[in-house]
Amino acid sequence: MSRQSQAFPSNDRSQPDADVLVAPLETLDRTTLPLAGGKAANLGELIQAGLRVPAGFCVTTTAYERIAAHAGLHTQLLELASVSREGRAERLVELAIAIRTALRETSLPPEVVEAITKSYQALSDGSPIPVAVRSSATTEDLPDASFAGQQETFLNVIGIDAVLSAVHQCFVSLWTDRAIAYRASLGIGPQSVRLAVVVQRMVVPEVAGVLFTANPLTGKRREAVIEANPNLGEAVVSGITNPDHVVVRTRTGEIIERRLGEKQVVIQANASGGTRTIEARSSHPHFCLSDEQIHTLSALGARVEALYGTPQDIEWALDAAGSIFLLQARPITTLFPLPAGAPSSDEELRVYLAFGVQQGTYRPFTPLGTSSWRLLTSGLLTLIGHPPADPLSGPSFVQEAASRPFFEVTAALRSAFGRRFLIESMREAEVHAATSFEQLTTDPRLSLRRVRRLAVARALLLLFARTHLPWYLLQALIAPRVATRRVQRDISQLRSGFQLDPDAPARAHLAEAERLLLESTRVAFRVSPVMLAGMQSFVLARRLLGDLASESECQRVLGGSPANPTTQMNLALWKLSELLQADESSLHLLTTAPPAHLAQDYQLGQLPALLQEGMTHFLQEYGHQSICDLDLGMPRWSEDPTYVFDLLTGYLQLPESAHTPDLQLQRAGDAASAMIETLSQRTKRQHWLRGWLVRLLLIRAHALAGFREMTRFVLGLRLAQARSLLLPVGEALRQAGRLGKAADVFFLTFPEIHAALGGTDQRATVAARRTTFDRELKRRHIPLVLLSDGTEPALVRPSEREGAALRGTPASPGRVTAPARVILDPEAAQLAAGEILVAPSTDPGWTPLFLKAAGLVMEAGGAMAHGAIVAREYGLPAVVGVAGATERITTGSLLTLDGSAGIVTIESRE
Repeated sequence: MSRQSQAFPSNDRSQPDADVLVAPLETLDRTTLPLAGGKAANLGELIQAGLRVPAGFCVTTTAYERIAAHAGLHTQLLELASVSREGRAERLVELAIAIRTALRETSLPPEVVEAITKSYQALSDGSPIPVAVRSSATTEDLPDASFAGQQETFLNVIGIDAVLSAVHQCFVSLWTDRAIAYRASLGIGPQSVRLAVVVQRMVVPEVAGVLFTANPLTGKRREAVIEANPNLGEAVVSGITNPDHVVVRTRTGEIIERRLGEKQVVIQANASGGTRTIEARSSHPHFCLSDEQIHTLSALGARVEALYGTPQDIEWALDAAGSIFLLQARPITTLFPLPAGAPSSDEELRVYLAFGVQQGTYRPFTPLGTSSWRLLTSGLLTLIGHPPADPLSGPSFVQEAASRPFFEVTAALRSAFGRRFLIESMREAEVHAATSFEQLTTDPRLSLRRVRRLAVARALLLLFARTHLPWYLLQALIAPRVATRRVQRDISQLRSGFQLDPDAPARAHLAEAERLLLESTRVAFRVSPVMLAGMQSFVLARRLLGDLASESECQRVLGGSPANPTTQMNLALWKLSELLQADESSLHLLTTAPPAHLAQDYQLGQLPALLQEGMTHFLQEYGHQSICDLDLGMPRWSEDPTYVFDLLTGYLQLPESAHTPDLQLQRAGDAASAMIETLSQRTKRQHWLRGWLVRLLLIRAHALAGFREMTRFVLGLRLAQARSLLLPVGEALRQAGRLGKAADVFFLTFPEIHAALGGTDQRATVAARRTTFDRELKRRHIPLVLLSDGTEPALVRPSEREGAALRGTPASPGRVTAPARVILDPEAAQLAAGEILVAPSTDPGWTPLFLKAAGLVMEAGGAMAHGAIVAREYGLPAVVGVAGATERITTGSLLTLDGSAGIVTIESRE
């Protein structure tokens, strides 16, 4: 499905013929977007809804196509598409100039001139009248791309010659440098873009401005923001004046903020046409709008938002008679979308935690990836005696926004036990979330509710009985080696735990995948008690130590843990690189062939024997891993090992002086053992029993620290197994003509797969989902904690930034000074040995990069976050929870990273 058809669902209204050159605005609606562009289609919707819009007409995209054909743009557009993909900025500018020149030198076709002339005469009753001429692109004013200000607008245009000239210039403005660059950033191909032009009667306003139906700064819904200035609103839109600023609570009409602007610049219409900018000698001492007019505008905005179903950015004008005209309406594309079930009233507050961000990934999830977590959480609730009515739909607390799973934690925050558990667990895993939750506890809408203790006790008893959690926890505390061997046996059984005939029908594959996911939480509870034993041992040891040990000394105890599957994976890849150093044919191929070619040759079995066998062994153990491994829809390394070959090549290029991973782990382990002895001796001076207990607990904590990663390792393995079962389902649907390709199955949910197997064609659904997914890949800011009113809790941290120093949470002790490398996507990463890795967050797919890094800085996370754990394993200094690190730090900056104090200092910039 195209971006246009996705943005505006069709309805049954009649529309102008596709060959029409000019159409009245009142005949347009959302179905005419390809013909009229976003701005004109929106205006038509407003008119048909009975709202006051200046009369006018639209010069359609058919007219643009006529002049573009005469200008002969086909070859240049083809090259522009190629250049946009390759990112060659200089050539892009050259082509943009050439296209604009060709259009500028091509006259409007006679039939277009005639159609515009007739429509202008009809609008003006035969006499020249002032009109506004505005561009209306097919990719403009859409829910995901507003393109505000990208194309030309001309105000107070008088006479047909001036109108024709303005229309022509609007057509040319489709190819401005900034418009082309913006479209390229959104992945919109040059050949798919068209431009229409809106021509409307000019409103001569006394006051004009903009109205946002949601606060664009805070994201708060149901809060209108109005900015107003005398005369034409272009002064406000262009930002050349300081207008009056008003904020209104839409539901109640309460004016909660009012700021008088200087209004030092106004734009007025000239009698002969065009506009003039006037700088006032003194500021206007009074507000442009009365309270009544403010309330009228706020209510009008709410009506427009209801029409489109999403917050709007509206341009308006108030004439001398007191009538308010709507000049434009477009979605506010900068707002982070809310989950579908978010309440529509501020009296109720819900709190959502971004599951992906908390787990180390900012990427969107595929629809089946999110759907799989609905099944996984259904399995958890079934364990505690509360199975959902529909396991495929999952529990209501699993929500989705911006193609990412969010967990609603409102109920937990309103329970004394749940609030304490949530905040304490987040202090270790994600400090920013813990800070946000602590702030929210003072909100009266999240006041504590009485919980039926008997129901909670029953759920815990069922969980303990069905998972044997207390026994496994006790086993890990008493005999950690026995517990470790048991987990290793469990993983071996898990690898071969499902057998299904490859020729079994698609429904059998689907049923088996769903069974695996429903039972995954039970499997995870065989591993997680060992992790809990290690964490609790560490917590108890810290309490016994009290002031006798610093936080960095305690964290050093956790380094070099032998049971971490992620560090073992990295070590296995490193050992393979060492093995290949002695194989001339493998070495030559790895240093000359692109990773994608190596991956293709591996799948064909055409690599040198040592490399082929070594990679096969590695992928048998770790091929279920991937970037964003918790998304079932993401291809695994066993399917596409390109990233693994890229890493392997990078390891081969490390200088000989670089510390090898095995030595790093050994040193971290030795440092941990020495610190355990130091701390136990220090405590023993207080009391021998206290020293003995500290030593015992720290030994347990060190031995079991790696199991923090083991639960995720097991879940990742289960998800990969379910994925392998679903690929044949996708292939069956492809052969039946209900999907375009087998991998499209991951852009459906489980209920939709059942519908497809029942005969529903899902190709259009998949096309729309892929467009959304690709767009969401470009989204930079993902709120860790999101509130149902659209805001994020403000994080208040003392001395967050002092000069060039950034503060975060100490995660792995040590101090290092080295150049920074900011990386947002590990698959496109180029990290040189000895650089400090600066990232939003990390998951297991990132950690092979740690072998090259001198230190780690993350925006998210806590002391028990994934990146922090692996950094400690290698003895890398690390600071996590550094807000805005990837924006404040630039690649090449010289950083001093103090992992003990939690401070990152920017020494200099290159």
